[in-house]
Amino acid sequence: MELIYAAASPYVRKVRTLLHETGQSDDVTLVPVKTSPTATPDVVRAANPLGKIPALVRPDGPAIYDSRVITRYLDARAGGGFYPEARIWEVLTLEATADAIMDAAILITYENRLRPPEHRSEDWIEAQWSKVAHAVRAVNDRWMSHLAGPVDMGHVAVGCALGYLDFRHDARGWRKGCDALDDWFTVFASRDSMQATAPKD
Repeated sequence: MELIYAAASPYVRKVRTLLHETGQSDDVTLVPVKTSPTATPDVVRAANPLGKIPALVRPDGPAIYDSRVITRYLDARAGGGFYPEARIWEVLTLEATADAIMDAAILITYENRLRPPEHRSEDWIEAQWSKVAHAVRAVNDRWMSHLAGPVDMGHVAVGCALGYLDFRHDARGWRKGCDALDDWFTVFASRDSMQATAPKD
C-alpha cells in the first residue's frame, strides 16, 4: 500500500499514528507530496478527485480517503480495536470533534499563508479560532473520563489536533483554562507513535 501524505498534515498524522499503534508501518510506503488548496499534484488528484490528503492506494481496490475512512480501514485490517463497538458513538463523536478542530485551525493557516495581507479577514480568522477554542474547552470539560480510558481513535485524533495547534498556532495558547487536557496531552504526546509522527514542514 502507498500513503500519499505531507508531514505537516494533522490528518496524515492520524493515519501514521494508527499505523504505528497497530504495527502496520512497514506495510505502507510513504509517498510525500506538496499540496495546497491552490496547487494539487497529479498523484493526489489521481487518488482523490477532491485533491486532498491523505489518500491510501491499495493493491486490491480503489484508493480510499479521507483520514476517517483510512483509519477505519487500517484498524479493521489489523484488528486493532481502535473503534470499539461498545463505545463506538463516543469514539466517533470525539474523533469528529478533533477533526473539526483541525479543519478550523488549517483554515486559519491557509488564510495567513495563501491570501495577500490586504485580503485577509481578521474577523473570519477569529471566527475560526472561536470554533477551535470552544471545541478544545468542550473536550476538557466533557471528555476527560473517556480520555482516561483505553486508547482508541478518539485519543489519537485529539492528540493529533492538539499537536497541530502547538505546531501552527502555539501563540494562541489553547491550554489556558484547560489544565486537565493539557496534563493528558503531555502524557499522550510522549507515546512512541506520537514522537515518530511529529509534524514538520
